[in-house]
Parts: sequence; C-alpha cells; structure tokens
Amino acid sequence: MVDSDSTIRPTLRRDGNTLLLSGDWTLRNVDAITASMKGLAPGPRAIDASGIRMLDSLGALALLHLARTVNIGEDAITFNDNQAALIEAIREVSDDRPAPPRDFGFRAVLDRMGRSVVRNWQQIVTLVGFLGETLAKMVRLVGQPQRIRLTSVVFQMEQVGLDAVPLILLLNFLVGAVIAFLGANVLKDFGATIFVVELVDISFLREFAVLLTAILLAGRTASAFAAQIGAMVSREEVDAMRTLGLDPVDVLVIPRVIALLVMLPLLTFLAMLAGLLGGMTVGAMSLDIPMQAWMSRMESTIEVRHFVVGITKAPFFAMVIALIGCLQGLQVEGTAQSVGERTTSSVVQSISLVIVLDALAAMWFMYMGF
Repeated sequence: MVDSDSTIRPTLRRDGNTLLLSGDWTLRNVDAITASMKGLAPGPRAIDASGIRMLDSLGALALLHLARTVNIGEDAITFNDNQAALIEAIREVSDDRPAPPRDFGFRAVLDRMGRSVVRNWQQIVTLVGFLGETLAKMVRLVGQPQRIRLTSVVFQMEQVGLDAVPLILLLNFLVGAVIAFLGANVLKDFGATIFVVELVDISFLREFAVLLTAILLAGRTASAFAAQIGAMVSREEVDAMRTLGLDPVDVLVIPRVIALLVMLPLLTFLAMLAGLLGGMTVGAMSLDIPMQAWMSRMESTIEVRHFVVGITKAPFFAMVIALIGCLQGLQVEGTAQSVGERTTSSVVQSISLVIVLDALAAMWFMYMGF
C-alpha cells in the first residue's frame, strides 16, 4: 500500500513461527515501525526480512532490536543479499546491552587467577621463542653481513641513544645528589660522613646507573618500538613486507635490537658519570668534602669489579627491552585500541622484567661474592 509520501509502509505479520517483514524500514517511517513493534510477544523463532524493499541504518537497528525483543538470535534473521553489508556494519555498533555484573565469588576469583596465570605463561613462552628466533637470525648475519641494514641501525641508535642523553644525565645527576644527601644525614650521626663517597660510588656503579637507564629506556624506547611496529601492522605494511619476500624480523626487529645493545651500555656509562658527579657536587657544596678529597677517596676505595657488575647487566636489559617492544608491536591486531594496549603492555612488561632481572643478578653477585 502506497501512502501520500510515495513510501511503502513497513508491515509485520506472523506466519506460523516466522515473522514476515515488508515495506520500507527507513527513517521516514519511524512512527509506523514503532507502532508495528508494539505489543509483540515472544514466540516466533525466525524473522524473514527478505521482503523489505528499502532499509537504512534506523531500520537495521529496529530489526536487531526486534530480534532481541522476541528472543530470536540474530543468526535466525533472513536478509536480502544487498542488505547484508549494512546489517553487518550496524550489528557491530548496535549492542547496547549493559555488561554483565562481575562475579566476585571465590570460584570466579580462582577462575580469573588461573586464566591470568595461563596468559602470563603463554607470554613467557612466546617471548622465549621470539628471543630464539631473533638470536638465530642475528647469528646468521655473521655469515651474511650484507643483510645488516646499517642505515636503519644508525637511525635507531640516534633515536634510542643520542636523543635520550640529556634526560639520562639530568636524572642520574639528581638521583646521585639525593643519595649523597640521604647518606650524609645518616652517616653524620656516626661521624662517618666521608663514607658517603663509597655509598654513592658503589650504588651507582653497581645498581642505580644501569637500572635507572634501563627503566627510562623501557618507558621511552619499548613504547616507541611497540607503537611504530604496531602502526605498521595496522596499516598492513608488515604483510606487504612478507608478500615481497622480506622478513619483518630482519627489517624491523634486528636493527632495533642492535641499536639498543650498542647504546644502552654507553648510556649506562654516561649515567654512572652523571651520578658520581651529582654526589661529588653535593659533597663539595654541602658536606665539606672537596672534589679533590672525593676523587682521592674514590680512587683508593672503589674496585673495578663494581663497574664490571653494572656494565655487564646493560646488554641483557637492552635485549629484554628491545624484544618486548618489538614483540608487542608485532602482536597488534590492527586497531588503534590494540596499538594503545600493546604499547602500554610493552612498558609494563619491560620495566617489570628489568627489575626482576636486576634483583636476580644482585642476589647472584652477592652469593658469588663479586
């Protein structure tokens, strides 16, 4: 039946267990659509919408709402072929049902804990596998040095190393000054203020310089790696590389790993110097320890092994940070939300693992008496 607007009214009639729809389910007929759906009781098992002449987004939303009203699954609705794309697009944004309340029962808590443990274990297994793949392909570079992308390596060295130098120097200088202040406040009660030299020097050479630098790069570099590679995944550039016969590990991962392996020890060395200078400055300005006396005390008391302990941890931290950042980037699923989640996850995982490895290394060196 055609009305004065030259539109066909939407109709809804029941044929056994099936609802038969026809007419124009469009915004112009919104009042008629609402009226036809009033008072409709559950009972039908399917909806046949193939008789609909015209359908827009409002009509598609009304159909999905109708299916929920009569307790019919969306897979029990029959559409025209030319309407399927619109229905699929509307279905993705039409679910306005509230999220089910979270169960805080004992069994639910155990279930969530178990699933979390399984996910973490899967992440560890994936990271170890990715480490093995990366190391194998880095060893391959020894026999095939032409595969090394020097331009990319140098660019990444600038990004992760040179650009981070001012921040690392400032941070470690201030932390060295703070440690000198705190140590002096405690040691002066025992008349041993001069021992603040050993406190600052040993703590920075063994722990603080490499740990602060690694944490800073974990937040700065791992997130950058994850975001850069994740954006390439979302734009399907990584798939294009594979189509062209290029290995994403060779192109994207190894240059970043090499750059961080080179730059983190160098940044750690600069951080050591900045921390020692911070403590020395506080000693000269507030603790009546001239720089000459500080240097003389440091030369007579500090052993090279403290420097070796700190600098040898840097490559391991660099490998962890680079691998986690690149792996999280490659695991992006193609959406902007996934890029953000993976970037956040890379920072959290890399910082946590760096601290765990540093604690294990500290206990091992203490046990070995080194």
